[in-house]
Amino acid sequence: MTTELTPSPVGPAYGFQLCVDSARPHELADWWAEALRWEVETQDEDFIRRMVAEGHASNAETTTHGGRLVWASGAAINPPGDAAREGDRPRILFQAVPESKSVKNRVHWDLREPGADDERRSDELQRLIDLGATQIGTGRQGPWTWTVLQDPEGNEFCL
Repeated sequence: MTTELTPSPVGPAYGFQLCVDSARPHELADWWAEALRWEVETQDEDFIRRMVAEGHASNAETTTHGGRLVWASGAAINPPGDAAREGDRPRILFQAVPESKSVKNRVHWDLREPGADDERRSDELQRLIDLGATQIGTGRQGPWTWTVLQDPEGNEFCL
């Protein structure tokens, strides 16, 4: 028995946002921005104040981070690039959740640097550890090797 697939309507490819549950989303966003050499997305303080003043949000939904008023619920990072392409770029959102991480993540990301040699990988591993990553293992398949790490909140990633 064969099943024919109905072609999907043609449209633009999706952009994506990866959401990461976090105990301290602003601090973790700062950490990952540094680790990936990305940028923390700026939050509009005037907009936040206006939403509170108009009753659409409360002061309890805000906090101060790095001397700026921000939404307490989360922070995002983006790769550096053209702001005009903002909707097309990948985005990682770190969102506050009340529960702590208790098991291995089912999804993780691999950091890959094109053309990196063993010395460069070793330097990068040390840079990430100096930032606060914890090395928890290594892996190998054929000629490929990787190092398994955790970020400051225990989320796994590979280099």
